[in-house]
Formats: sequence, structure tokens, C-alpha cells
Amino acid sequence: MFQAQEVLRRKRDGLELSTEEIRSFVAGIGTGEVGEAQIGAYTMATYLNGMTTREIVDLVLAMRDSGTVADWEAAGVDHARVIEKHSSGGVGDEKITLLVVPIVAAAGVFIPNMSAWGLDYCPGEIDMLDSVPGYDGAPSVQTFVETVARTGGAIIGPSPDLAPADGTIFKVRDTTATVESVALITGSIMSKKLAANPSGVVISVGCGTGAFMHTLDRARELAHSMSNVATGAGIPSVIMITELNSVLGTTVGSAVEMIETVDFLTGAERDARVLELVLELTSEIIVLAGLAAGLDEARAIALEQLESGRAAAKFGEIMTAQGCPADFVENARDHLPSAAVIRPVEPTTAGHLASMDTTDVGLTLVELGGGRQKPEDDIDFTVGFSRFAQLGDAVGPGAPICVLHARSEAEWERGAARIRAAVTVTAEPAAPALPIIIEKIAADPRG
Repeated sequence: MFQAQEVLRRKRDGLELSTEEIRSFVAGIGTGEVGEAQIGAYTMATYLNGMTTREIVDLVLAMRDSGTVADWEAAGVDHARVIEKHSSGGVGDEKITLLVVPIVAAAGVFIPNMSAWGLDYCPGEIDMLDSVPGYDGAPSVQTFVETVARTGGAIIGPSPDLAPADGTIFKVRDTTATVESVALITGSIMSKKLAANPSGVVISVGCGTGAFMHTLDRARELAHSMSNVATGAGIPSVIMITELNSVLGTTVGSAVEMIETVDFLTGAERDARVLELVLELTSEIIVLAGLAAGLDEARAIALEQLESGRAAAKFGEIMTAQGCPADFVENARDHLPSAAVIRPVEPTTAGHLASMDTTDVGLTLVELGGGRQKPEDDIDFTVGFSRFAQLGDAVGPGAPICVLHARSEAEWERGAARIRAAVTVTAEPAAPALPIIIEKIAADPRG
């Protein structure tokens, strides 16, 4: 007979839980047999004692099976071409998913993406999309599957039907100081990815001051953990560790990042590091889907979707399917909200941007109202930063650190002071940012 306290006692004492114990505990969350206090005890015991790879795989599969698993064959979709993409988060990184999805969908991949709202200093993809009038980020599973089958892609938020145990556990993690557990991060990410029932996954794990994983060792730990789970679940994976010691791209914030997304897809403006990361991710996805024999061929396919305009058209098609205005791509600025005060932030002395505390850039967004500290917090979609200078760029009069979008003059002044303090400007030319991809971890259990 299942008793939650016995499972907790074993985990507290550092013992390895059985598959049945883990599945029963997760099932108990859904039935109410396991209470919030017991979930908190479990997350703390896991944070302190860790989990074996087998335990993490069992946890992920139990969380996946706590709800509905997408059925692609019933929708007439070639399951071999269904690939999921995820990012562990970073300042400016959230726009990457919105770029990858339409590119690979235009190339023939089916990409059902489950994303999230931002938390702490890292914004989220769903915050960006929520800034667009009409966007529906919580469709039924059937509607989600039908949208992907029809358009090739969809981007939705956490669902009460897909891996619902994750939402309950995450809420407790957020209030019990156990968010940083690699085992629990893996469980949260991979349960949602597997609930979408992909035939492969491509994931980026950010590393640096702009990411949740500040050190390379921590990023590697998470990357290997997710790779092991994908292998345990029987699907191939590619995990990239990315360099996020500076703002990725030129914008941070919901509405301004939507504008950067549209400008990138239409070719109006493309940041070099964003382009490189997007091409690396899309190439791996296209290969996993069996639509190219190698990465060079896949990269050429991805570039063709961008240069031909098919990716931008596909983005418009996906956005319209999810309730957004049909002319959003053509008239994004008309549909998005705008801040009351929009002015450049110039440095106190001219020079070259040598480094930045990207965590503090993200925290400044939170302070301005554009981010959240608790999952239930509301945010202001209008605030943020655009035209953010890149490492190595000259800054000074006429060449700002960024353009700050604020709700009032007082908030602009506070935000500007904080941004100036978050960057280092040197007289001598500074080194540019490091390559965006640090390393890749690829695994295929199919041989």
C-alpha cells in the first residue's frame, strides 16, 4: 500500500526510490493523496540528496503520464517529423523559439512547442506572445495538435492537460527554494517536452550571467541530465550549451522582442549571434526530422526559408491560427502596445562596451514592471530595452547602450541609472562576445 511519508523518509535518508514509488507519488499529486507539504518535503529532499539517472527518467515519465500525451498518428502527422525545441532560458534568449518554429515548420518539420512565462530575471516566450492581441496560449490538446498538423507549428504555454503534475510541483519549488535542483529542472522541462510526444528534441542550455546556469559546470550538468532522460525515453537529442554573458540580440521585453522577431524573419534586421544560434538549432532539427542528410544541407534549407520569405509567411500563418491578427507580420508595430517614455540611455563616458552584468539587466526589466518574481505576477508588456549594444561596440553620444522603454519619467531615470551601472565601458577597443555555441551533446539511443 502506497504511503507518501514512507517515500519521503527514504528520499530524506538518501535512498534510491523505486519506479513504483515515484509513479505512485506523482499519481498521488493528481488525486490529492499527496499534499503540498509533502511535495515540498520531496523537492527539498531531492535538492539535498539528488537523484540517480534512472530516478530522473522515472520522474519525467510519471509526470508526462500525469496528463494527456499528444497523438500525432491520429492527426495524420508523420511522427518521424515531429521535433520539440526548448531553451533553459536567458536574457534575450526567449525570442529564439519564436524564430526557430516558423523556419523549421516552413521546411516541413512539425514542431509542437510548449513554452513558459518568464520568472525572476529571465523573460519568457509566452510573455512575448501574450503582448499580441488575440493570442491563445492555452488551447485544448486537440486544438494544439490540429494547429500543428495544419500549419506545422504552434507555441503554447503550460497546459492543465499536458504534464499537469509539473505545474503543481513547480509552484511548490518556487516557494521552497528548490528551483535550482538540476534533477527537478530536468523533470520539469523534459516532462513537458515528452508530453508533446516528439520523435526527437533539440535543446539549448544557456551559460553565463544572462542565464539561470551561471557556470559552465552547472550548464553541463543540466545538459547531460536532459540528454540522459531523452536517451532513457528512447528518443535522440541534441543539447547545445550557449554563451549568454551578454544580452542575446538587441531587445529585452515582451513587445520589443516581438518586433525584433518580426524584423528578423522579414529580413529588416538580423543580429549576427541570433542568426548563428538560430541556424545551428534549425539545422539540427531538420536533420533529426530526416529532411536533410547532414548539417550543411540542413543549414542551406533553413537559410532558404528565411531568404525566400517563407519563414515570415509561416510565422504569420501560425500566429493567425492561434488567434492573432491576420496582418500581424505586416503591421506588428500597429498591433503591439508601446511604452509612455522611450529614450536612449547613453553612457557617462564614451568608449567601448567591454562587459555587462546581464543578470542585472534582467532584474532591471523586472523592476520596471516587465518581468515577474512570482508566477502569478502581472507584467507590463510595453517596457523593456531595444537597440541594445553588443560587446565590443562603441558607445557614447549618438551611440547609446540601449533605448529604454518605461512607464514614466521617474522609472526611466531609475532604469537608466541601473543599466549604466550594469555595463563596463573602456577607452580601448574591447573584445567582441565569444562564439554563441560553446559545445554540443548529441545522443541517439536508436544506434
